[in-house]
Amino acid sequence: MTQSVQSVQRAVRILRELASAGPRLGVTDLAARVDAAKPTVHALLRTLEAEGLVVRDAETSKYQLGPELVFLGNAFLETQTLRTRSVVWAEALAAQTGEAVWVGVLTGERVLVVHHALRPTGALQLPEAGSSLPWPACALGKAIAAFAPCPERERLLAAARTRPAGTGPTDPAELAELATQLDVARTTGYAVEDQESALGEAGIAAPVFDRSGAAAGAIGLVGPRERLLADESRQRLAVAVRDTARALSRDLGAPRGCGARLAG
Repeated sequence: MTQSVQSVQRAVRILRELASAGPRLGVTDLAARVDAAKPTVHALLRTLEAEGLVVRDAETSKYQLGPELVFLGNAFLETQTLRTRSVVWAEALAAQTGEAVWVGVLTGERVLVVHHALRPTGALQLPEAGSSLPWPACALGKAIAAFAPCPERERLLAAARTRPAGTGPTDPAELAELATQLDVARTTGYAVEDQESALGEAGIAAPVFDRSGAAAGAIGLVGPRERLLADESRQRLAVAVRDTARALSRDLGAPRGCGARLAG
């Protein structure tokens, strides 16, 4: 490995540590976390700071993520074909159901929310586009995993077994239940999250397929459990989500067979 490649890898690790363990970390902490000498980490931080990727607190001399990352993140979201095509469908689904709608893609073992259609009425809401969640802790992730090829599904389940506490089910019985949930989602065409990411919150999501026939992501509703999963509304909302996912899949050029998966 060349020194320049190693430097890039260390810089990326610094950014990830600030994202996951921050909001502010000092040079000593970061050097220990990325297993590098303090002078090396300090030099990398100065370079990242010059590019706006990190900023240094004048009082504590600790570093945090910089504003340039917002620009880069937004640029990434704008290049997402699924996000671009989903805007109209997500807004229509939100208007039809009266609930907030998320559109997400799988990145590693996490789901990145690439679009958030706000609930049409109600209390103040914070846009969640750009948020990242462990895949087993949201309906979007379950919907994608349920329709993933077997090797990918097994990889995701294996990653779930070694996941840190507090990021989804870790008990063997809960992990077995997670696999069962994926089987059910593949049969029904939609997945459910019941208070796995936040107390009192729930989600209903269905996969969205691209022209290759692969699950490019998922679209779904998020909101209070008592509204989404109530006996009188759950099936109606699930049908609305499935129909929207099927229409969005057609918009992306998905083969006809993929749409049939969501017709149940």
